[in-house]
Amino acid sequence: MVDGLLPIEKQSRPLRSLFLDLNAYFASVEQQERPELRGRPVAVVPVYAETTGVIAASYEAKKFGVKCGTMIRDARQMCPGIVILQARPSLYVEYHRRVLAAVDSVLPVAKVCSIDEMRFDLIGGERTPANAEAIALRLKEALRTQLGDHIKASVGIAPNSFLAKLATELKKPDGLVVLEASSLPTALLGLKLTDFTGINRRMAARLQANGIFNAEELCAASRPDLRKAFGGVVGERWWYMLRGYELEETETGRKSLSHSHVLPPELRNRDGCREVLLRLIQKASARLRANHLWAAHMQVSVRGFDRSWQTRLSLPPTQDTLLMNEAFMKEWKTSDFSKPRSVSVWFSELRPKTAFTPSLFDEVDDHRPLMSAVDQMNHKFGKNSVFLAGMERTKGTADEKIAFQKTELFVEGKGDHLFSMDDSVDTFRGLRANS
Repeated sequence: MVDGLLPIEKQSRPLRSLFLDLNAYFASVEQQERPELRGRPVAVVPVYAETTGVIAASYEAKKFGVKCGTMIRDARQMCPGIVILQARPSLYVEYHRRVLAAVDSVLPVAKVCSIDEMRFDLIGGERTPANAEAIALRLKEALRTQLGDHIKASVGIAPNSFLAKLATELKKPDGLVVLEASSLPTALLGLKLTDFTGINRRMAARLQANGIFNAEELCAASRPDLRKAFGGVVGERWWYMLRGYELEETETGRKSLSHSHVLPPELRNRDGCREVLLRLIQKASARLRANHLWAAHMQVSVRGFDRSWQTRLSLPPTQDTLLMNEAFMKEWKTSDFSKPRSVSVWFSELRPKTAFTPSLFDEVDDHRPLMSAVDQMNHKFGKNSVFLAGMERTKGTADEKIAFQKTELFVEGKGDHLFSMDDSVDTFRGLRANS
């Protein structure tokens, strides 16, 4: 039995899931928007600074070894002539919406997994290999005709969503891979452990400590062995997933919220770090309020080229910016870092207020009415119409970034993230109006 389910070894394993993964999404959108970039190596970065890491690279850049995390200065050396572009989050979100509309015209989207990934359920006659492949080709054609030739995707089809997602990684770009039950788990042999979704380097080390060094040994391991290697029932789930059995998904609530910012050169000093951190605290606490969540822990960190610093604070459950600022400023006196590069704020143990037991002894000033008024003023009159003292220099920093796991941008005020386009460009085809 697995997670309370009855034994399922004898159940049929038809093709149930189709997974679509947009290739080099941010970079591809930029190439679609700007014809002069097509065929050229492109890297998208959050901010212009030679020590900033790449967040997306075109396939032309990937051929030179440029990938997510590569620093700009290294990318320039690896790939002379590479085009470095600052990310345009609102554009990527708008394309995401158009992608959803395009694919939904072919097959209903079952789940949006991230800004560049989505899952579809196959039913009835759609589950035959020929029909499933035909649907995949129609999805690709919908992207081409409704968004443009440079928005490509890899599609994976399998008996469960885990393997369908894995199949998208087996052939890129513009791939189409079908994993039928009869080929499992043999079709997975030859993969590295870290090729499997959910196995990072730390988990790979844990598996290796339990005698599992490659895909062959992972697939050959028994359910008890996998349970031991993974440290719980999740290992037993892996045994079923590798063989194509579809298990019920376990949904979990949001556990943390974070914001980080790579410092521009003029703010790479102690005062700049403090001011940007205050800005991040205000932004993150506004997100808590918007999502009706309270936080019990806050971690603040400064990443330095020579020496880094971080501190973790326990808070009375709160979404109060002023209380968080006071706690941060007390800890800031102990900060010890050198040559700062980036800063971050991380809130954890997030719950609705009703899930916390209030303290009988700690008296906490409640500034929620004030902070709610600030939020309302910004939403009515514009972002940063009202802001806290100490943020004058940095109120315009730390714009919302679009991570791959996100599909929407948090709006801090009226006019935030409005998408505008040049009338001379057909935005979703990248064509000049007079061409």
